[in-house]
Amino acid sequence: MLLALTAGLISGLALVAGAAVAWFARIPRKVVGAIMALGAGVLISALAFDLVEEADATGGLVPTLAGFVLGALVYLGADLLLERAGSRHHRKGGDAATSGTGLGIALGALLDGIPETAVQGVQVAATGLPVAVLVAVVVSNVPEGLASTADLKSSGRSARYVFGLWGVTTLVCAGSAALGFAVLGSAPPEVSAGVTAFAAGAILAMLCNTMLPEAFRQVRAWTGALTVVGFLAGYVVHSLAG
Repeated sequence: MLLALTAGLISGLALVAGAAVAWFARIPRKVVGAIMALGAGVLISALAFDLVEEADATGGLVPTLAGFVLGALVYLGADLLLERAGSRHHRKGGDAATSGTGLGIALGALLDGIPETAVQGVQVAATGLPVAVLVAVVVSNVPEGLASTADLKSSGRSARYVFGLWGVTTLVCAGSAALGFAVLGSAPPEVSAGVTAFAAGAILAMLCNTMLPEAFRQVRAWTGALTVVGFLAGYVVHSLAG
C-alpha cells in the first residue's frame, strides 16, 4: 500500500514541479509551445505502449476499446462544459481563462491521472513497482504542469489558485494509487484493462483538444518534428525501463 501511495504521489508531484518552473521562471510562449509538443509526443508514446498495449494484453480487445472510448467521451464532455462556462463568464466581463488551454490541460491531467495512478496501484499489487509506467508518467506530467500553469498565470490566476489546483490533483493521484492497490488489485483483468484504457482515451482527447493546437499556435511547423522527438524519447524510456 505504501509503495502504491508513493508511486501516485511521485506522479502528482511531477505536475507540481512543472507548475513551479512555469510560475517562478519567465518562459517565452514559444518555449512553452515547444515543451507542449515534446510532452504530447511523450504522452502518445505512453498511451500507446504503456496503457493501450498493456490493457489489451491484460483484459482483451473489448474492455480496452470500451474503456478507451469512455475515457475520451468523459474528457470531451467535461471540456465542453468548461468551454461553455468560460464563454458565459467572458460575456459577463470576467476572466476568459475558465475556457482556456490551462484548465483544459489540468482537466486532462486529472481525468487521465486518476485511472493512470490506479493502474500503478494494480501493478504494485501484481508485480511490484511499475518502473516503466512511472517514468513515462513523470516525464509527461512535467510538461503538462508547465504548459497548463503558464497559461493560467498569463490569464491572471493567483499562485494560491494554481498550486491549490495541482496540490489537490497530487493528493487525488496518491489516493487513486492506494485505492487501485486495495480495490482493483484483485479485480478481474477486464476491469483493470478498462481502467487502463480509460486513461489512454482521456489523454488522447486532451492532446487533440488542447496541447497540440496550442503548440501549433506557438511553434507552427516545428510542432510535428518536436512531437516526433517526444514520441521517440518516450519509446526509449519504455524500452529501457521495461
